[in-house]
Amino acid sequence: MLRYIVRRLVQMIPLLIGVSIIVFLLGQLAPGDPVRLLLGEEATAEDVARLNAIYGFDQPLPVQYFRWFIRAIQGDLGVSIRQTIPVSTLIFERLGATLELAIFSVLIAVLLGIPVGVFAATRRGSLWDYVSMILSLIGVSMPGFWLGLVLLSYVALHVPWLPMFGRDASVFKGLWVLFTQFKSDVFITGLRHILLPATALGVSMMAIIARLTRSSLLEVLGKDYIRTAQAKGLKYRVVVLKHGLRNALLPVITIVGIQFGAMLGGAVVTETVFAWPGVGRLVVNAISQRDFPLVQGGVLMMAVVFTFVNLLVDISYAVVNPRIRYE
Repeated sequence: MLRYIVRRLVQMIPLLIGVSIIVFLLGQLAPGDPVRLLLGEEATAEDVARLNAIYGFDQPLPVQYFRWFIRAIQGDLGVSIRQTIPVSTLIFERLGATLELAIFSVLIAVLLGIPVGVFAATRRGSLWDYVSMILSLIGVSMPGFWLGLVLLSYVALHVPWLPMFGRDASVFKGLWVLFTQFKSDVFITGLRHILLPATALGVSMMAIIARLTRSSLLEVLGKDYIRTAQAKGLKYRVVVLKHGLRNALLPVITIVGIQFGAMLGGAVVTETVFAWPGVGRLVVNAISQRDFPLVQGGVLMMAVVFTFVNLLVDISYAVVNPRIRYE
């Protein structure tokens, strides 16, 4: 397993280099001159040339990329053109909020989607099976931004306990305070603020997990070893949960990893709708302001997080199914 992890980490190097090249080129080739927008239309050519020299925009693209990449691997993603603050500082200030939103959305999707899929699979052809699959189809079809607006209009306005915008506390910090100091106020405050955006972001993933769990479990329940376990007199619940579900979860784990990356992208819209102070909203504002260093740093950071999540997903295969071994 250790050799596999080391090999995967080495394989991530060319992948991240390729991502960095794409991110850099997209930022440089986008329309608009950030220096001109920063200085205004009345700026002189001398002022524009001076600021281009300060940011290195007067150098050829290969030189700009090489300098930017060398600084990036050292943790220096440049300085925001608009805010004149290091990009890494701005990103790390908001990365926790984005990861918290994505993780909480995944928890909602997994904790609700898997039981719904198992219940539907064990009652194939029943009314519950049909109703749950229809609801999951509706959940897959609903765009996150639309569901977010619906939740704001019909839930937040009528439930004062649920705030409409912002983030006043961290849920995970609240859990730490709850278990160490036995105070629940921080956790409750964080839960109130994250519930609606996490629901808007996680419903689609929950529906996908429910449908995939159902189809995967139905396939596993038709295997010979499941019939053998039933013939030995094991209870059906034990057969389903211990022998069937464990093998059926492998494709579910795969889709969870993929959807987590999609959530990092979908969080951009959700954070904008709910004014959530995350990296996605930061990047959206940077795009509108042509703040290329901030856009490049934010997208690169999301790509790095997504890559490491895929590695964790591959490692979790061996945890769920001990028969899987990596050479």
